[in-house]
Amino acid sequence: MTPLIGRDEEIELLLRRWRHAASGEGCVVVLTGEPGIGKSHIALALQERLQAEPHITVRHFCSAHHANSALYPFIANLERAARFERGETPTEKFAKLEALLLRFGADADRVVPALANLLSLPLRDRYRLPEMTPQTRKDMTLAAFLAQLEALAARQPVFVIFEDAHWADPTSLELLAVTLEKLPRLRVLLLITARPEFAPPWPGHAHVTTISLTRLSRRNGAALVERVTAGKTLPEEVMHQILARTDGVPLFVEELTKAVLETGLLQERDDHYTLSRPLPSMAIPTTLSASLMARLDRLAPVKYVAQIGAVVGREFSYELLSAVAELPRQTLEEALAQLVRAELIFCRGEIPRAVYTFKHALVRDAAESGLLKSRRATLHATIADVFEQQFPEIVEAQPETLALHLTEAGLFEKAGEYWLQAGRKAAMRSANLEAIAHLRKGIEVLAHLADGARKDRRELDFQFALGPCLIATQGPASPHAVAIFARARELCQRLEDPPEQLQIMFWLTTASVIRGELPVAEEMISALLELAEARGDRPTLLNAMRGQGMIRLFMGHLTGAHEVIVRAFDAFEASNEQDRLAARAAGQDAGVADLALMSWALWLLGRPDTALERLDTAVRRADAIGHPHSQAYGCYYASILHALRGEFLTAHGYAERCLALSEEHGFRQWRGLARAVRGISASFLDPSSAALAEIQAAMNEYRNAGYQLGITALYVLLSPALLSSRQREATLDLIEQGLATTSRNSERIFEAELYRLKARVLLVDLRLPTIFETRPNRKLESPESLMIL
Repeated sequence: MTPLIGRDEEIELLLRRWRHAASGEGCVVVLTGEPGIGKSHIALALQERLQAEPHITVRHFCSAHHANSALYPFIANLERAARFERGETPTEKFAKLEALLLRFGADADRVVPALANLLSLPLRDRYRLPEMTPQTRKDMTLAAFLAQLEALAARQPVFVIFEDAHWADPTSLELLAVTLEKLPRLRVLLLITARPEFAPPWPGHAHVTTISLTRLSRRNGAALVERVTAGKTLPEEVMHQILARTDGVPLFVEELTKAVLETGLLQERDDHYTLSRPLPSMAIPTTLSASLMARLDRLAPVKYVAQIGAVVGREFSYELLSAVAELPRQTLEEALAQLVRAELIFCRGEIPRAVYTFKHALVRDAAESGLLKSRRATLHATIADVFEQQFPEIVEAQPETLALHLTEAGLFEKAGEYWLQAGRKAAMRSANLEAIAHLRKGIEVLAHLADGARKDRRELDFQFALGPCLIATQGPASPHAVAIFARARELCQRLEDPPEQLQIMFWLTTASVIRGELPVAEEMISALLELAEARGDRPTLLNAMRGQGMIRLFMGHLTGAHEVIVRAFDAFEASNEQDRLAARAAGQDAGVADLALMSWALWLLGRPDTALERLDTAVRRADAIGHPHSQAYGCYYASILHALRGEFLTAHGYAERCLALSEEHGFRQWRGLARAVRGISASFLDPSSAALAEIQAAMNEYRNAGYQLGITALYVLLSPALLSSRQREATLDLIEQGLATTSRNSERIFEAELYRLKARVLLVDLRLPTIFETRPNRKLESPESLMIL
């Protein structure tokens, strides 16, 4: 590696940050700049500066080919650090991983099972990995990586390099964001390199510094040229053209200088070069790509090897290259050695286990661009075939890699199979954004197939896998999710009622409910009930009965709603555990939901004590099964009921817990509702608080996310809060919004109460106490005063 030129200020700043980190004040530096500007060079230079100090270096590399492979840079780092070898059994790899993790004092039970599971390695007897949801498994995995970093930092200061963050997969960025929060308390310097278009997904932090690299000055560019020429001066006109065309980009300066030296136009003297003939006008390439292509062209005998490696990716193994190139061993090794000597690729390890990396992504791009499209497609097909035949571990761990090569080869039907496999695998890890990218790519390749039942069946597989990922990331009522559900229903109709139809109808019903389209939802849930009964699908029947009761409840059909909910709970009680667990896959435990809905129906029907008993049972059941979404569900319904009872301290506690669960697990629906109820309760507990502003923000967040269901409960609770602060006109406006909502959505559950509140606002003398006392946890003397009984 040539020494750094013109980067003294950047290195000094990094060294200062390192001293802070080594003393226990962890910090982050984000190094940004255009391709070839020297980001990686600075990272390596700092690593060299630190060699004399006791520390641990950890390097993560992102890849354009793996931008949607969940945790790819972290997995690759683990496999390198553990020194996995091809041909080793999963048991042997587990032993190496365990030894690596325990060497640095990590909590074995916390770290080993999670990371072994991530690498699909079997656990030894002493470890146990309980059944858990994909989201819980993902949280456990991220926590394990963080615990491992904490263990390293407890032993020695740690220098972490995270290269090319602009190609990082979403889950890796999520792990980085979590790490950033913990870093100030760790002996860690995290250096992130990225191109200018990278937008960090985390908020600003005092311990994060961003450095934008500028191009080299003409003087520093000339110094870099002299480094490449080993101190020998170039003719003035050659130097002028190099500096003019490279414009201070270090990689371009280096490569163009080498390209010129390789042309044969220069003759080497004692301490300088001279032109052997007049400089032709086109002798010096005008772009970095052209410069790299010129160098590769002059290496014609080995250019083919570089091109094969480029089709594989930024990094390729000797074993894979050997199988694809089908060259004599000596020829292949000589070609690779020549590319290494030319500093176009770097080598790690010994043949046949050697791994090669292009010096820069731009070098790889240049090598690949020289291939004809047909030849490139043939190479992609060959690479995919070699992966399938000789590298089963890649097929298992990275099906998206095979899918990419097959897509580029034009083998679309087979590519679709691997895109589907990749999407499902990512979804099982709750890497939903990566899963969405894989599944959408798969749907794209299906467009190349002939129309017919076979194509429809495969598309339904993709749409069905895509649905839960969109529900998790955007919510079931988002336009994208609803469009996917509608397309899936269309495919079901063409395929004559396949098994997925029930679940798709349930998704569509849920979307209609959340969007406040209750009459539409009522029709759909009736059709779903009939179909579930006809097919004997017990889990769907449990959810459909509960859904019908909920829709009737929110539409204000109290007696009918209560009857349906009671039948639904009886059916749940009579079900076996397998059916209960299958029903829970819809989002929450049917038993918890039935009890919570029943409590509201009983309250509205004038049975407040029984309502509270059912609600307490619902919350206890949610805690007993330990299902986070069911816990949030129960806490939300409890917060509303206790607020209606005037028990604002209890309501505040339930809202806080619901909010904590929602933020931990990403429950967008409950997050907005819980924030609003918490704010309303706080305003009654302390009228001087500034909670009213938070309430309006929370309600806006809820509506903007596409949610409408349950909003009238917030209008009912917020109106007295506004009135108690003497905001009469604002209260009337809010009540009118609530009444407009009941007309628009048919959510008439609290319509009578809204009219009663409006009458109170119009008639009340503002010098008198408002309808709610501000004393915490004081039960209203007469529940009938709410008129909604």
